[in-house]
Amino acid sequence: MKKTLLAVVSIVLLGSASMANAAGDYNDVPSSDPQFQQCISYANKNYTGGNEASPIPGQTKVAAFCECMWNETSDNFRGNLAKFAETERGQAINKTCERYSNWGG
Repeated sequence: MKKTLLAVVSIVLLGSASMANAAGDYNDVPSSDPQFQQCISYANKNYTGGNEASPIPGQTKVAAFCECMWNETSDNFRGNLAKFAETERGQAINKTCERYSNWGG
């Protein structure tokens, strides 16, 4: 009986951990972060569909994309994240963030 209960509890805890992880794999960006805000503004101005819901609960596609870009670029990067995604050097991160946000090609 104890082994069965332990197995059930373990499965429930593993399931809870997986669901929590699915909520968003990145560190949250402070909403007031200027680089994050610039990314959202630029992306909304130049692309469509960013205000649709992303796979991340409570986030739009543009917010999820910019959060991913913010986390995936190096800590010393100070440029425009969305413009960087358009460059040859930014393409790999762009693809990762498009998949993460379910936005784009």
